[in-house]
Amino acid sequence: MRISAKTRYGIAALIHLAQNSTEDRLVPILSISEALGISKIYLEQVFSLLKRGDIVVSVKGAQGGYLLSRPANEITMLEVFKAIEQTLFENTEETVPAKGQEIEKAMKDVIFDRIDNAIEVALVGITLLDMVHEAKKNKSTNEFMFFI
Repeated sequence: MRISAKTRYGIAALIHLAQNSTEDRLVPILSISEALGISKIYLEQVFSLLKRGDIVVSVKGAQGGYLLSRPANEITMLEVFKAIEQTLFENTEETVPAKGQEIEKAMKDVIFDRIDNAIEVALVGITLLDMVHEAKKNKSTNEFMFFI
């Protein structure tokens, strides 16, 4: 499956946001951009979608930035994907509806509906907090201690 760069960057940015924001500490886009090496302009587009999807809240001004709209354990990857990767959740177009209705129904029931359901089940079972914990676990295993 091909997941767009926009979604991949959005997930990475949300993990960073969850790691670095609190109710009284907003994270500016520029900070996320620099920390992750992602274009600020591109992140602004992604955060516009995340804001519309009620995943983040923005505050304008000199001390402005973004924070999660609710705790990380309440934000599922299904919500994130639906906010950013809208085409993934569009209904599959009909292939042979006029002359092959039985084939069309078989394809829908056996393949397309099952794939859609499997994706939703997988993504609803993963929270942003799960991703934060996984990133933390990966960070601790990649750090080396040098003795001189």
